[in-house]
Amino acid sequence: MGGVTSSIAAKFAFFPPNPPSYTVIADEARGGQLLIPEVPRKDNVDVLKLRTRRGNEIVAVYVKHHKANGTMLYSHGNAADLGQMFELFVELSNRLRLNVMGYDYSGYGQSTGKPTEYNTYADIEAAYNSLKEQYGVKDDQLILYGQSVGSGPTLDLASRLSELRGVVLHSPILSGLRVLYPVKRTFWFDIYKNIDKIGSVSCPVLVIHGTSDEVVDISHGKQLWELCKTIGKSKAAANGTKKDTVETETEVKASKESESGTSDATSKTQLSADLPEASRNSLDSRLEKSKKSNKPEKSRMSTDHVDRIRRKRGLVW
Repeated sequence: MGGVTSSIAAKFAFFPPNPPSYTVIADEARGGQLLIPEVPRKDNVDVLKLRTRRGNEIVAVYVKHHKANGTMLYSHGNAADLGQMFELFVELSNRLRLNVMGYDYSGYGQSTGKPTEYNTYADIEAAYNSLKEQYGVKDDQLILYGQSVGSGPTLDLASRLSELRGVVLHSPILSGLRVLYPVKRTFWFDIYKNIDKIGSVSCPVLVIHGTSDEVVDISHGKQLWELCKTIGKSKAAANGTKKDTVETETEVKASKESESGTSDATSKTQLSADLPEASRNSLDSRLEKSKKSNKPEKSRMSTDHVDRIRRKRGLVW
């Protein structure tokens, strides 16, 4: 029963675009340099093929900023590939002044293999190793960004790295089964057990989740945020798919201090750090109460511009 349920969850988790939105060719005029002909050619973009520890070859793009103040490793959602995400990576690099690496999971785009939970863990490791070995990126310069199903490989890697600059979780999931069923505890056959890994993340965490999300309830994002150990954790939320309002713990504390006439911010921060974590069972109960019904949730598309087109094709998140 467990194996069957896990297989069902995996089928709902991965929806690679078919056919892929891009191809990869070698430019002989530039010494065999790889490029994606379907997207604008840019001198500051490297196209890479990376070998994973599970034997697959994944495609990645690395967008360089000439005045970068950090590097972002982006794990996209479950119904997109690099061809669709390319312009977003370029925009993020320009606006945030970051180097940005995005990669396709095994079985997505022109990456070989099949999309599975453990393949995605190997995929993000291959991208991370490339950043360290090929571009000299240090952990304290690196921000991990996980969108939707991409929160799985992001938290798996983040839980094993202690010096990261930060983690961004965009519409994250507590686990695969919790998207489909209001389960109260973690089963061994579940996939992407983010609820069990978030407590091991030691860097600042930003959670972004729409308050009117009809696919992955905002309680997923809230519960992950509550389970964070970091003092500098923050959350952003707004109605629908737009996230315009950001509220941080430090801002809330500063506001309370101003109203009460106190200024001892250090002691309050220490108090926050000393508070015991809420148990997973109590938070799961809160998640169950927050859901409007026990019906399976509707489909999520990983990017807004394909949401309306793919929503009719099946359950995705």
